This record gives sequence, C-alpha cells and structure tokens, in this order.
Amino acid sequence: MASHKLRNGPDPVSPTATIAAIAEEVGVSVATVSKVLNGRADVAAQTRARVEESLERHRYRRRAKKKPVGTGQIDLVFHEFDSAWAMEIIRGVEAVTEPDGVDVVLSQLGGAHHPPQHWLDAVLSRRPLGVLFVLCSPTQVQQERLRRQDIPFVVVDTDSATTASVPTVGSNNWNGGLLATRHLLALGHRRVGIISGPADVLCSRARLAGFRAAHEEAGMEIDPDLIRYGTFHLDAGYQHGLALLDRADRPTAVFAGSDMQALGVLRAARQLGIDVPRGLSVIGYDNLEVAAWTDPALTTIDQPIRDMAGTAAHMVLDLARGQVLRTSRIDLVTELVVRESTAPPAAGLSP
Repeated sequence: MASHKLRNGPDPVSPTATIAAIAEEVGVSVATVSKVLNGRADVAAQTRARVEESLERHRYRRRAKKKPVGTGQIDLVFHEFDSAWAMEIIRGVEAVTEPDGVDVVLSQLGGAHHPPQHWLDAVLSRRPLGVLFVLCSPTQVQQERLRRQDIPFVVVDTDSATTASVPTVGSNNWNGGLLATRHLLALGHRRVGIISGPADVLCSRARLAGFRAAHEEAGMEIDPDLIRYGTFHLDAGYQHGLALLDRADRPTAVFAGSDMQALGVLRAARQLGIDVPRGLSVIGYDNLEVAAWTDPALTTIDQPIRDMAGTAAHMVLDLARGQVLRTSRIDLVTELVVRESTAPPAAGLSP
C-alpha cells in the first residue's frame, strides 16, 4: 500500500500532495487541514501556521470547479474610501459587472495597505468569484490562501510598481507628473510648488519624480521648500496651500497632485486674495467630474480611473471563468487637460 508521507523540502507539485498527506505530515486531522483550506476561523493560530507552511512548501493547489459568472459576487476593497475618487472606481466596476449579473460587495481598510486577518477569514468563508483591491493588496501569505481557495484577485494600483505575480491595472504616474510640470514651465513659471500625496505611497513619489524630471530637462533648479507631501484630500491642499502661498517668495504655480488637493489650494488662494490664474496657476490630477465645474475650471492630468476599474473587473471575471490573462500588468495612458486655472505668470510675479 502506497504511503502518503511527504518528503521535506520544496518539492514540485506531486500527486501525493493530498489533504491526507498534509495532515499526516503536520500531525493533525484531515478535518483540520480542510478547515484551513476553507478559511475557517476555528483553528488555533499555531496549528494554522504549521498547516499553511506545509501547504505552501508542497505547493498544494485545490482543483476546484470554477463558479459560473453571473451567479456570484466580487469583493471591491478600498485602501481608504474617498467619495469622489472611489465613486469613479465603483462606476467603472459596475459598468462591467452589472451586465453579467454579478454583485459587488464594498469594504475599506481605513488607510491600511493590507487587509486584516478577520477580513480575509470572512472573504474565504463567502467564496466570492474574485476580489478587486484598490490601492491596497494582500500579503504574500494572504495571496497563497486566496489561490488555494481558487479565488482570483486583481489590484487597481496607480503606483505602477506592483509585483508581476499580482495582476494589476494602473497608470503612468511619472509621465503624469512630467506633463503637469512641463505645462507650467512652458507657460513661463519658474517657481513651481508641488503638493504630492503621502511620502510612503509609490504613486506620490512617481508624480514627484516626473516633477523633478521636467525641471531637469529644462535645466532648472527646484526649491526644496516648495515640495510638500499631502494626503490627496481637500484639507491637505488647503493647509499646504496656505503655507506655500503666505510667504514672500511664494510660488507662481502649484501642482496639487490630485484634484481634491487642487480644490483646497483654490480655497487657500481665495482666502489670501490671490487670483487664479492671473496671480497663481493651479493644476490637479485625476480629472474628476468636479474639475470641470470649479471656478475657474481646473487644468488637470486625466487619469482614466473608470477605465482602470473596468479593465480590472474584466480581468477578475476572466480569471473566474478559468481564462489565462495575456498580461499581468496594464498601465493606461495619462493626458494633460488644459482648462482655465493655468496661465502665464503675471508681470510682477515672473523672475
């Protein structure tokens, strides 16, 4: 009678890598291994860790039957729920899922970049068709658990730097920062401030890198005092806007890093009596619907948020159908949209 004992070491996938063999190696019951595979919470943490380690080392993969698309749901998980930006994502996802009769379950992580354990346990118990992560992603261990449950996942991440093993849809943030800054420099601005996003977020750093590259190609120095890190939200644009504009050597233009921050800068300028665009040029990022309705209408970088979300939703549903993706990384193009909030600097402000 053939033994189910598994050898130690990272062996390739083997027909002996069964639930029974995993249970024998770890010294637990088959039911316990099954609970771990099914995402059940009623397994001791140390036992779960030992089972997970064995499953990963032997590359165990459940051969589950795909659920028919149209009879389930996908989870849409936000790093943080910001109404305007998040609504664009939701609209893009629902434009794809609604015709197929797929429901969307919304959740947000309160600013965390990885989901907590209790969230993952709930998802594994529900067994959705797939998961869409927005500006967040599962840890390596969580990825393995989702794959063993045969739950596909895709990340909508604007940082363009997600690992190739995770299917991701993003946009070219470096190019967006370059285009925004080139536009301001071409208008004749020589003191340009930037309010990027959080310093630890890659898309913020990519936009700042584009800002720097535009200055370098123009042979211009950057005043480090004009570089600020915000949160992409209104209040950050307002607070940093006040700090930048209420100084004797204030910038004549500000690249706000997001449309919401740009709205905050516009308010700060109005409070300080600075006319936009005659006394200050302001450019945003994202091209939200509200950008065309500000006074003045906002010049911005068009990041195709709905298209990014829709593309990611298609990828999740294709994976749920058992299809193989042609590529694991899709970056959509960013473009400059010129409106009324940018103009050449006033005569008294130019160098």
